[in-house]
Amino acid sequence: MDEFDRKILLCLQENAAESLEAIAARVGLSASPCWRRIQKLEAQGVIQRRVALLDPDRMRVGVTVFVSVRTNRHTADWAERFCAAVVTIPEVVEFYRMSGETDYLLRIVVPDIAAYDRVYKRLIQSVDLYDVSSAFAMERIKYTTALPVTYAE
Repeated sequence: MDEFDRKILLCLQENAAESLEAIAARVGLSASPCWRRIQKLEAQGVIQRRVALLDPDRMRVGVTVFVSVRTNRHTADWAERFCAAVVTIPEVVEFYRMSGETDYLLRIVVPDIAAYDRVYKRLIQSVDLYDVSSAFAMERIKYTTALPVTYAE
C-alpha cells in the first residue's frame, strides 16, 4: 500500500459517495488508475463495503448505553448461545469480548430509558448472566468510523 492508496482510503472514509473524478483529483491521479486502485483495495478486502451513516437523533436512537456484562459461565455452549442472542438485537450496534473484569461490552442505541429497559430484558432472558452494568453516555465528544491509514502496509 502506498501514499496514493492511503489518500484514496481517506477520501472514501470521508465520503464514499464522492465521484471517482473528484477522488482522483484529490489524490493526484487520473480516473482510470484511481478506479483500478479502488477495485484492488476492494478485492483485497481492505474496503469491506460502502455504507450510509445515519443521524441517530433523526432515527430516534440518540441515547447511547454502554453495557458491561460479566459471566461466571465460561463454556463454549454458553458463549455461543449468548452471542447468538445478542446479534439478533438491532439496538446493539457494537459487541466485543473483552479481557479484564468485563467479559463482554455492548454499545446500544435507543430513544429513551424505557426502550433500553426492553432491550435489557431481552438480554437477560437469553442466558444466565452474573452481572450487567449499564452506563449512559451524557455527551458524545468524538465519533468517527474512519480508521487511521498510516499503519497499513
